[in-house]
Amino acid sequence: MIAQIAKSLRPASTDPFSVREKTAPVPQAPRLLDQVRAAIRARHLSFRTEKAYVGWIRRFIFFSGKRHPREMGEPEVTKFLSHLAVKGRVSASTQNQALAAILFLYRDVLGQGLDWLDDIVRAKHTVRLPVVLTREQVQDVLSNLRGVAWIQASLLYGAGLRLMECSRLRVKDINFSQHRITVREGKGGKDRVTVLPDKVAAALGKHLENVRVLHRRDLELGLGRVELPHALAQKYPNANREWAWQWVFPASRPYVDPETGRPRRHHLHESVLQRAVKDSVRRAGIPVPATCHTFRHSFATHLLEAGQDIRTIQELLGHSDVTTTMIYTHVLNRGGLGVRSPLDR
Repeated sequence: MIAQIAKSLRPASTDPFSVREKTAPVPQAPRLLDQVRAAIRARHLSFRTEKAYVGWIRRFIFFSGKRHPREMGEPEVTKFLSHLAVKGRVSASTQNQALAAILFLYRDVLGQGLDWLDDIVRAKHTVRLPVVLTREQVQDVLSNLRGVAWIQASLLYGAGLRLMECSRLRVKDINFSQHRITVREGKGGKDRVTVLPDKVAAALGKHLENVRVLHRRDLELGLGRVELPHALAQKYPNANREWAWQWVFPASRPYVDPETGRPRRHHLHESVLQRAVKDSVRRAGIPVPATCHTFRHSFATHLLEAGQDIRTIQELLGHSDVTTTMIYTHVLNRGGLGVRSPLDR
């Protein structure tokens, strides 16, 4: 006991080599999936792409016994893709999406320019004709919808919008005087301009009046913020509360952003419209598997039937190649490729 007290009273050594200095903890390398997310966001890929790629990479790692991808190669990738096709019975597009995620992991995250990546066999994509409704069927589906669901579905058909393009519309993207809608960062990150149907313009204007009342009420409560694209929130700190940046179809309740901790109002979830359209198709007794995207197919086909040139339709749909738009010539109501049968002559 005395020895311990005496030891504690000894002066500290002045020898710098005998003093154990406290060193800062060595920062750990980010986890693999965090590296994947960072690489995707650095390339400004969409959140859906990030979610899909991370999901496939996680499934690939778990399928391979939780081994690190650096320890694996062509045999493991081929085995995983074969398992998806044989056991999982996934489609060719799903299998190719899984392959794209794995290639992104090795090339862009791990930086392994391996020769075998180019030798992986890709599943042959099946080209299928789009499902198209007749004009009467479109009217039957729309007649069963009410309120916001009717406005959104009318824009899908009347402007050729995709589901998420409609959900993410902002107030500044609607131009009533010029009867046009500006689609921001559509598929492939491209902007385009499409038509605002006259039949829905009045209902949409009245809807925006109600949305503005909701926005003013939010501002009075210290809310009224929305998510801004990229770094606009840092460049324009107050833009997220301005009327022009508000969602055309806002959600009924705000949420708390996990990054900033501030309440925001998101756009109406796309599943709300999907359920409404599905119920409307069932009530209308339409014998085809019609979805929200079917309105876009019907938009292009009916324009072709009305004699609109295909290059204009390509611009309205936002297709990079006119051959993508040409698929709608196969589903015209005049037979294959719009050709009249010689029997009818």
